[in-house]
Amino acid sequence: MTNHRQRRARAALLLLSLLGGCAPVATGERPATMPLLAVRGSTATVEIAPVLLAARDHFPDGAEVRNGGIPNLVGAAPATGLGDGGPADIATHAETQALRYSVAHPEIRIILTVTEGYYRIVARRSAGISRIADLKGKRIAAILTTSSGYFLARMLASEGLGVADVEVVRVSPIEDMAKAIADRRVDAVAIWEPHADNAARALGDDLIELSGAGLYRELFNLNSTATALSDPAKRARVVGFVRAIIAATASLKADPGAGQALVAETGGFTADEVARSWPHLAFPAALPADLIDVLVEEEKWLAAQDGRTARGRDDLAKLIDPSILKDALRSLQR
Repeated sequence: MTNHRQRRARAALLLLSLLGGCAPVATGERPATMPLLAVRGSTATVEIAPVLLAARDHFPDGAEVRNGGIPNLVGAAPATGLGDGGPADIATHAETQALRYSVAHPEIRIILTVTEGYYRIVARRSAGISRIADLKGKRIAAILTTSSGYFLARMLASEGLGVADVEVVRVSPIEDMAKAIADRRVDAVAIWEPHADNAARALGDDLIELSGAGLYRELFNLNSTATALSDPAKRARVVGFVRAIIAATASLKADPGAGQALVAETGGFTADEVARSWPHLAFPAALPADLIDVLVEEEKWLAAQDGRTARGRDDLAKLIDPSILKDALRSLQR
C-alpha cells in the first residue's frame, strides 16, 4: 500500500498543477492583468473541500489555493505542516487559530464558516474507558495548540477533569495516530477527520466513541484582514469568492462526489477515507449565530494557556466581519 509520505508527495504535485500552477482553477476567463486571488488553507483536511471546489468550478476570476493558513495573512511564521505559501488574501483555519493569531494581529477578520467538524474521542475499550471520566490518567493523542486540544479540554472539563489529569501524547505525523492506538502506545485519540475515523477502524471491536455533541464543534472559517477588506477591488473579489463557496456548498449538498474526489486527491486521502469522514462534517457557508459565544469561551482557555488576560466580548466581536457574507448574499439575489 502506498504510504502517507508518498501520498502527500503525489498530492502536492497535483495541488501545484491544479490549484497553484499557471492556470486559474475556475471557469470562465479573467483579464491578463488580474492576479489570481491568493487563497491559503490546510490542503490536508477534509474541511477544505468547499474552498477547493469553489476555486475550481465557481470563481471565474481565478484563485490560487496553496497549503497554508492564517499565518499567510499576517506575515507570521508558517505553522508546522502548513508550508510557506506566501502572502494570502484569504485563508482558512479553525476558530482556535483566529483567536491565537489575533492577539498580535487584531486586524484578522472571520468572514465565513465554511465547515463545521463534529469531533469525538476515539478510545480503546480494553483500556477501561467507557465514559469521559475514565480518561483520567490515560494517554491521549492530541495537539494541544489546536482545536484538537481545546476539544479535549472541553470534554475533560465536562467531568471536572483538566488536561493535567491525562497524559497528552504528541504523535507526529498525525497520520500515525491510528497506528499508535492500535499498538497501544496511546489509549485514546482526540483529532479531526479522517484521522479519528482511521483510529476507530484500527480498533475494531475494541472501539468506544465519546461524542463531543453539545460541547464542541470545530468552526473551520474563511479569514481575511481589515486591510485587505478595506481595498474596494480586493473586497469585491473576496465577496465573489464567498459567493463561489456558497455555490460550491450547494453543489456538495446535492452531489458530494466531485468535492470528495477533489479533496481526496489534494489531501492525499483515499476516496474511502473521505467518504467515511463526510458524516462528521457539515457545510453551512454562513456565520453561525453562536460564533461570538464560541470565541468568548475559547478565548478564556487560550488566555490561560498563554498567561494573559482574556479579551472581552466587545473586543472579540471585532474579529467577525459579517458584511462580506451580506454582500455575497445580496449579489446572489439580484
